[in-house]
Amino acid sequence: MSSILQANGVLKTNAILKTMAHRGVSNQAPENTLAAFILAVDAGCQWIEIDVQLSSDGVPMVIHDDTVNRCTNGCGKVAEMTLSQLKKLDAGLWFNDKYRGEPIPTLLETLDFVQRTQTKLNIELKVYPQDDIALLCAKVAQVIIASGIAADQILFSSFHTQALIEMQDLLPQVRRGQLWQKIPREAFDILREIKAYSVHCDYRFLNSTIAQQIKQFDYQLYCYTPNLPELVDDYWHWGVDMMITDIPQAYAALENV
Repeated sequence: MSSILQANGVLKTNAILKTMAHRGVSNQAPENTLAAFILAVDAGCQWIEIDVQLSSDGVPMVIHDDTVNRCTNGCGKVAEMTLSQLKKLDAGLWFNDKYRGEPIPTLLETLDFVQRTQTKLNIELKVYPQDDIALLCAKVAQVIIASGIAADQILFSSFHTQALIEMQDLLPQVRRGQLWQKIPREAFDILREIKAYSVHCDYRFLNSTIAQQIKQFDYQLYCYTPNLPELVDDYWHWGVDMMITDIPQAYAALENV
């Protein structure tokens, strides 16, 4: 897919380059699987967003929920299952028979994929009650170092500021983005503390005033999860840099955003 469209003699940027595939192209393939990531690359996305948490034996796994109940044929908490147990689960059949046998990927497998495809990866650090944040971050950092991936190919995000503080200490060269549903009043104090690169917020709670304030401080501004481009037509004019969406291909026909 071409990244530049010609119209009336003017070059216009294809808007899919301003989208991030939320858990891959998760409206067409099971979320957080290599199948969904492949579709993102095929659609022309430069960014993929994933969720990472630890297995009981300390392996960073790519899965969103704290249990495997919704997106696999198993049941139980991710944190109470070993890598071997998680790898035996079917993470595709719940979505469609076409994806029967699709496994839960590890972070290392996902990093290998984005390195091979020259895609960029937003790693959301999932923190649930009773999780050991320091251990999660240490294990993620170990895998990233072992993979040899370039720092500018990845971005950490989390709703838990402490996780981002930990990553700042462990891998300061990797950019950090604070996730919020609604941006709080103390936002800029937090962003300064973590030396943030980006702000990731629920598009439903963003307005032009807040967006302009964020851009005045030169942060990247990303919105989740607008699946209909018409819902966020005005947001591009507010300075929003990227839409994190389940349906990035819906943005492919847009121009000059």
